Amino acid sequence: MSPPRFSGENGGLDHVTSDNGTECTTCCRPPSSFNLNSIPLKDSEKLWRIITASAKGFSIGAGLKGGLALFSILARIRRRSRLSSSTRKVEAFTNNEAISMAIKETLRYGLFLGTFAGTFVSVDEVIATIFGHWSAKWRALFAGLIAGPSMLLTGADTQHTSLAIYILMRAAVLASRCGIKSKRFGHICKPLTWKHGDIFLMCLSSSQILSAYILKQESLPPSYKSFLNKHGGKDAVILQGVKEIANGLPFTKLEAIERYYKAIGYDIKLDPEMKVPCSIIHGNQSCSGHFASFLIQAYKRALPVYLPVYLIPALIVHRQDLLKRPYTILGKGILGTARSRLFLSIYCTSAWMWTCILFRIFKRCNIPMVAMGTFPTGLALGIEKKSRRLEISLYCLARAIESFFTCLADVGYLPRSRKVKRADVVVFSLSTAIIMHCYAQEREVFRSKYLNVLDWVFGVPPPPCETPPCKNS
Repeated sequence: MSPPRFSGENGGLDHVTSDNGTECTTCCRPPSSFNLNSIPLKDSEKLWRIITASAKGFSIGAGLKGGLALFSILARIRRRSRLSSSTRKVEAFTNNEAISMAIKETLRYGLFLGTFAGTFVSVDEVIATIFGHWSAKWRALFAGLIAGPSMLLTGADTQHTSLAIYILMRAAVLASRCGIKSKRFGHICKPLTWKHGDIFLMCLSSSQILSAYILKQESLPPSYKSFLNKHGGKDAVILQGVKEIANGLPFTKLEAIERYYKAIGYDIKLDPEMKVPCSIIHGNQSCSGHFASFLIQAYKRALPVYLPVYLIPALIVHRQDLLKRPYTILGKGILGTARSRLFLSIYCTSAWMWTCILFRIFKRCNIPMVAMGTFPTGLALGIEKKSRRLEISLYCLARAIESFFTCLADVGYLPRSRKVKRADVVVFSLSTAIIMHCYAQEREVFRSKYLNVLDWVFGVPPPPCETPPCKNS
C-alpha cells in the first residue's frame, strides 16, 4: 500500500487520501488539536521544546525588527549624505544614536516574541501534564491568554494600540472563518465571504488614514505617521497649506511653500484666494504630469519597504526549498517585491490624483472632499495578490480605527478612558488567546504558510503515525 498523502489547500488539513483514492480515517488523520493525538513527550523533550520555541520566537522578532531597522538606517545614512553640514547638526539623532536605538528595539522585539513563544509552550505543557489530554480543547486558549502580557517587554511605557487592534482583527477573521464552516452560525457569517470585501475595507481605511495624514497627523501612531510622510512624498509646509484651505483657514505658509518650490527649481507665485490647492500640491506641474513623475519617485521609495517583507519569509518559511530550488524561490521573491512596490507607488500616487480630480470637478476643497477623494485610493490593493490583500487591509484598518477614535476623543465625542492604562495589552492577550485556540482546534482556518511558521516556532509534537514504529509497520 502506498503511503497516504494530504490533499487540500490549507496545509493538507481538508482530508487524507491514499494513492488509490480511498480516504484514510485511521492514525494518519491530522489531529484536531496539536497535542490531542500526539505521542507523550519526556520531560527532557518538553524542556527542549520550550527552549527551541523561545529561540525561534526570538529569531523571528529580532529578524523582522532588525531587518526593518537596517533598511531604515541605510536610508537615513543615504539621506544625511545629501544634506549640508549645517543641516546635519540640527537633526535630533546622530547615526550612532540611531543605530543604538535600532539595536535596543531589535532586542526588545526579539525578547517579546521569544518570551511569548516560550510562555505559551510552557503553560501548554504544564496544563497537559497536570490535567492530561482532556484539557486539549481549552488549554491553548488559556496559554495564549497568559503569554499575551509578554508585549510589555517591548517597553513598559510603550503603547502598542495599533498592533493590538491588528491582532484583534486577525482573531476576528479566524473566528469568522470558524463561524462560516459552522452549521449553527454559518448563515450569520455568510456575508463575510464577499469576494471583494478586502478591497472595500482598504478603501474605507484609506479614507480615514489619508485624511488624517493631511488634516490631523497627531491621530496616527508615530511610526506610521513617519511612514506616510516619507511615502506621501510631500513636505510638511505643503500639507499645512492643504490643511488650511480644507479647514477654511487663512493661509500662513504660502511664502514657505514658494521658497520650497524655488529650492527645487520651480518659481511660482501662489494665489491667496485660491479655491483648489493643485498649485500647492504640485506647483506649476499639470495634474497628469505630476502623476507620472510622482509614480516614478514613489516606486523607487518603495524598495526598502518590501525587500525585507519577501526576503525574511523566504529564509524562514521556505528555508528548505531555498536550498533545493533557490532560483525559483528568489525569482518569486523578486516578482513579489516588484508587484508590491507597484501597489504602494500606485496607492500613494492615486491619493493625490483622486483628490486633484475631485477638487477640480467641484471647484472647492473641504474636509468631506478630502475624505471622498481618498476613498477610491484603496482600489490600488487590486494590484496585490489575493492572498496578501486581506493582510494589508486589516493592517490599515487597525490604524484607521485607532485614528478615528482618537479624532472622536479629541473633539469631545468620546471620553478618554483612564481606568485601563494598558488596554493594548488586554486586547492583545484576548486576541492571542483566540488565535492560539484556533491554531490548536481549528487549524483548517489558517493558510498553510502561517501553519508552517507556527508549527516551526511552537514545535508541534508529531502525531502517532509519523513515529518510526508506525512508519515501519
